[in-house]
Amino acid sequence: MNHQSKADPPPAAQALNKLAQRIINCRKCPRLSEYIRAVAQEKRRAYIDQDYWGRPVPGFGDPRACLLIVGLAPGAHGSNRTGRMFTGDASGDWLFGALHRHGFANRALALNRQDGLQLKDAFITAAGRCAPPRNKPTSEELAACRPYLLEELDILNRLRMILCLGKIAFDATLKALADRGTPWPGAKPIFKHAAVYQVESKDVPLLMASYHPSRQNTQTGRLTSTMWDGIFTACRRELD
Repeated sequence: MNHQSKADPPPAAQALNKLAQRIINCRKCPRLSEYIRAVAQEKRRAYIDQDYWGRPVPGFGDPRACLLIVGLAPGAHGSNRTGRMFTGDASGDWLFGALHRHGFANRALALNRQDGLQLKDAFITAAGRCAPPRNKPTSEELAACRPYLLEELDILNRLRMILCLGKIAFDATLKALADRGTPWPGAKPIFKHAAVYQVESKDVPLLMASYHPSRQNTQTGRLTSTMWDGIFTACRRELD
């Protein structure tokens, strides 16, 4: 007999909430733990009056998501400040603007955890859960985070597409899928903007790659707004 009440969240949401608490409490990587606490204490002058999150950042979004978006890691003064993936920095402005235009988010701006932002059919996570110095996590730190991505893949059992933002996220996702025994047909997928890969198993989502919407890419023209919107047009077309 099912004793779940109407007020209880669905099992996927419950599992994601429990995982989020474990991620927030994670202290596997001393270098990262020390760094994010130091940034939260020192702060950036523009945010001097704000309370920084200063802890590992869990994924968030729709428990029934069919699209999983994997980023690199929290920004020191973005997600490490706000406590929510891609929230509070320029990369997030690009991401949530596109998600809103293509029907995955109810608003185009992400300011803080209380701003009312909701995702529909999408879930956002990252290869690393702590902001790394110089935005460069070590291979050991990424390996320590990979079990969390694996758990999200297991919990989000309605996924039909995984969008990886940047090569580090792409490689981390490949390793997570390999840990699940994913059978890749032919050669191993190679990171290339707008590339889409299909595995042999129908139970594994499509894998899509994109340049990360970092300022290094958007301000140099490596990633244009047309290229960026093309990614989400392709996602929506595949999902629909």
